[in-house]
Amino acid sequence: MTRALLLTLMMGFICVKAIAQTDTIPVVADTVKYVEILNADRNGYRKVDTITQLHMLAGHVSIRQAGTLFNADSAVQNSASRTIEAFGNVHINDRDSVLIYSDYLLYYIDTRMAYFKKKVKLTDNTSTVTTEEMQYDLNQKVGQYHNYAKVTNGRSVLTSKEGIYYADLKDIYFRKNVHLKDPEYVLDTDSLLYNSRSQLATFITNTKIVDTANRKIFTKEGFYDMKNKKAYFGKRANIIDGATFITADDIKTDEKTGKNLLIGNAVYKDTSQGMAVLANRIEYDKINQEYIATQKPLLILKQEADSIFITADTLYSGKLSKLLKNEPDTTVKILAKGSKNTVNKTPPPPIDSTDRYFKAYRNVRVFSDSLQAVADSLFFSAKDSIFQLMQEPIVWNGDNQITGDTILLYTRNRKPEKLYVFENGLLVNLSDKDMYNQISGNRITGFFKDGLVDYFRAKGNAESIYYIKSEDSSLVGMNRAMGDMIDLRFQNRALNKVVFISEVKATMYPILKLPADQKQLQNFQWLEAKRPRSRFELLGD
Repeated sequence: MTRALLLTLMMGFICVKAIAQTDTIPVVADTVKYVEILNADRNGYRKVDTITQLHMLAGHVSIRQAGTLFNADSAVQNSASRTIEAFGNVHINDRDSVLIYSDYLLYYIDTRMAYFKKKVKLTDNTSTVTTEEMQYDLNQKVGQYHNYAKVTNGRSVLTSKEGIYYADLKDIYFRKNVHLKDPEYVLDTDSLLYNSRSQLATFITNTKIVDTANRKIFTKEGFYDMKNKKAYFGKRANIIDGATFITADDIKTDEKTGKNLLIGNAVYKDTSQGMAVLANRIEYDKINQEYIATQKPLLILKQEADSIFITADTLYSGKLSKLLKNEPDTTVKILAKGSKNTVNKTPPPPIDSTDRYFKAYRNVRVFSDSLQAVADSLFFSAKDSIFQLMQEPIVWNGDNQITGDTILLYTRNRKPEKLYVFENGLLVNLSDKDMYNQISGNRITGFFKDGLVDYFRAKGNAESIYYIKSEDSSLVGMNRAMGDMIDLRFQNRALNKVVFISEVKATMYPILKLPADQKQLQNFQWLEAKRPRSRFELLGD
């Protein structure tokens, strides 16, 4: 026995098949934590100096401390530094919750800090982190890397220069050159918080996301639920989707349903249609290409010099082809009364950007440089560029005011081209102070040239009041007439003459003998106070 012991001390190793599980090394005197050497094919001791002694283990090394199991090809325990160095096929199993692999490990027994190098891999059954260097705190269950790592979760792969992994929370905080590639999108940012359990990515700085359809998202704050395909973006995120641009203080999206909610100073812009919507709340359905805007909404129909601005309590837009398919009787029947360009009830499905309609409800107000209007509701077809104004509509063009039960306004290049007034039509033209040229009829048709009124025709129980002026523009008298059809012809924005198309009964009144009760046609009102004066006024209280 003595000879064998001396031989062992000289060689520094003793060969055994296994080390008994009772071979334990206390971590410190005042703790109950111990390091247990469970197995090694070979082991030995080497004294370096009076303080340092090395315990060397080789072959299927297995060590345990508390609930953490260490495995390696070989290991060396240093009694002075209270460390364990492990080499080759290093594997740590921390209570079956986190598994770490590497080629090299430096482990501090007292602090339970582990430093891994070469082919490092950490997995928690949801995500896998691979890198060349990592430190892991077994007490706090927190890992860190500072020289790039790759994290895989299903089909998603994320890389970053730095990262902190929180095992208990399943959170990973990525920093510097963060790049996330998923089969459905690519993400780039400088900082990102990701939870591998919930698959929730939280944005905390400038972030760019590009999906497979080339939709681009720019945000500074928010989160993306990768599992449920829902997202929230704050701090005025921008979304560019082809010709569509979206921004708002807060944006919520659901990719499964296609629903998007824009809150706070929201903007929805479609450059292919030359259209933009501003509101404090916009609900957008990407799948059905529909949106509804509330809380001071404003619709802008863009054109080169004279854009049209429309506001109401509620604005709604959808695909015209879908409307005609689902509600064929709502193809603006009223068009058939006065337009040769009546919308076909069963048209072929439009494939261009004009396949869209707009509706505005309650307190509708319209402004452009050439035309202004108010009504209770409005319908606009981008296919035919027709505005339908309903319920007490009023239209102004220059010094002209048009009212009726329903007004249809045809535009070309967003400028007025012709106008139809159905039932109780009345046109009022300001001649002088408190003097108004007027024309009324069951139906009034108006035509414009370069956005300015050219002439109006009243038909069916037509009546007119026309103030006659001399060559020096002084008032001579007033002509009041009745007939089946009467025209008002304009020149340089001013009423030039009245033309009676059929038999007419007329009375001329000298200006000094003008009866007060003959100055106005039935239902006359001068409603200039209701007229929008500028695009900025539309959103005023």
